[in-house]
Amino acid sequence: MPKKKPSPKRRSGCPLNASVEILGDRWSLLIIRDMMLRGFRSYKEFLESYERIATNILADRLRKLVAHGIITTERDPSDGRKVIYLLTAKGIDLAPVLTEMVLWAAGHEDTGNQALVRLIQKDKEKFLAAVQQRWAEKTIRSTANEVRTERLRI
Repeated sequence: MPKKKPSPKRRSGCPLNASVEILGDRWSLLIIRDMMLRGFRSYKEFLESYERIATNILADRLRKLVAHGIITTERDPSDGRKVIYLLTAKGIDLAPVLTEMVLWAAGHEDTGNQALVRLIQKDKEKFLAAVQQRWAEKTIRSTANEVRTERLRI
């Protein structure tokens, strides 16, 4: 089990309350969705998402997700002036939660993206494994880039 950070002052010790305090606004979940399902990594990509998040809200939510250890930042290898965002292991662990939320909404509301819903319904475990594998590879590549950069500095 991963080492837990000391938790900030919360309204209660309830695990659901902790989840809501970290992820309870719609923007945080949509940012995580865009990273997980669309592969978004840059501030610009998030701004261009369907829901059109305001720049001040986006900056605030990205900071909060970094502070909670859901995502991390690193310099863009193609342009060191820019930052890219990556899901952490803690963030990747949200894949089953978001998947269940998609299925719940599709079962109770009139929603779009039925192709995604059918893909998840066909083989949820395979879908989750693919999401987790894709982010594991990005994390490995990211770590390799950091090591290469460190070697160049030495």
